[in-house]
Amino acid sequence: MFSSRFRWSLESNRLARLLAEKRRAGERILDLTESNPTRAGFDYPVARILNALAAPQVMTYEPAPRGLLAARQAIADYYGERGEAVEAERIHLTASTSEGYAYLFKLLADQGDAVLAPQPSYPLFDFLAALEGVELRPYELVYTHPTGWQIDFDSLQQAMTAETRAVIVVNPNNPTGSFLKRGELERLTALCAEHRLALIVDEVFSDYPLMADGERALSLASISSVLIFVMSGLSKTLALPQMKLGWILANGPAELRNEAEERLDLIADTFLSVGTPVQQAAPAWLRLRAGLQQQILSRLRGNLKLLAQLTADSPGRLLKVEGGWSATLEVPRYSSEEEWVLSLLAEDQVLAHPGYFFDFPREAFIVVSLLPAPEIFREAISRLLVRMARA
Repeated sequence: MFSSRFRWSLESNRLARLLAEKRRAGERILDLTESNPTRAGFDYPVARILNALAAPQVMTYEPAPRGLLAARQAIADYYGERGEAVEAERIHLTASTSEGYAYLFKLLADQGDAVLAPQPSYPLFDFLAALEGVELRPYELVYTHPTGWQIDFDSLQQAMTAETRAVIVVNPNNPTGSFLKRGELERLTALCAEHRLALIVDEVFSDYPLMADGERALSLASISSVLIFVMSGLSKTLALPQMKLGWILANGPAELRNEAEERLDLIADTFLSVGTPVQQAAPAWLRLRAGLQQQILSRLRGNLKLLAQLTADSPGRLLKVEGGWSATLEVPRYSSEEEWVLSLLAEDQVLAHPGYFFDFPREAFIVVSLLPAPEIFREAISRLLVRMARA
């Protein structure tokens, strides 16, 4: 009696079951999967955040498909501070980037149509696409030393069929931490124009570059040669995932963009999911961006530097990471990724993600968050390296 789109097993995997046992036993776990900034020990200006929710305007409901103008203008100003000319009218507010994906799949694809997504990347894409009746097809990111991760354009072109409607780019990608380069961008937009494909760009981590690189495309907000939708939100921009505010920024050839925006109006008006208090508070919150991001960037860069130092003479290899909140370690293949993370948790009380969670094409990789407090990060990585050395 349930939809065939719900095709996943509800049974917990071995890592989740072991973690639950450890926590029931009250064991201290060093969590290298931490992605929740509100649990990572940052100093939030709590009074200023909460005061923005106390304005009298939050008690007035003003439904608007694209969201309240004040919030959209604040987001446009945020892009302006980053050197991108953006009009508030091109922005649709959503409750999250996940909802943004759902809106865009509704907008662009019929049942059975395909969207191309990078691999490795978010495991969430499979769920979002399937729940909208859309087929997700992967294209590969390939790693070379010392260049780092790049789009495999042969793989991308082979994935394109008559049913393909859009290409997803995550910039920087999660978990590889790779930014799209300008040369890749030119080639990608040319392919999308040739095949009449929309470009969906997830920029939630774009405020967190970890190294200098003049070749990277920090944002695609100004691209107009193809129909493009750029997404981000407060979850990463302000490290406020609990406030549930994201956005879709549309661009492209004027006639096509205008039609897309009108259709997005209808989709957004059907749900009206974004709460008034969050929209009213957004301008004040976005003014806190510099202080919050400075803390997070300092943490990320410090942990990445430490990780590079600790792994320099180890059997493992730190892959090049350019931005975002994660790093990838290639570990010896005497054990599978699953056995690696299970033994780490069982014997060393360290929780990490195996590469197959993100569809890495081969073994053996471990993905670690750069977000934990430095003392936790150092201890967890040290235990991981001791395990490598023992084997």
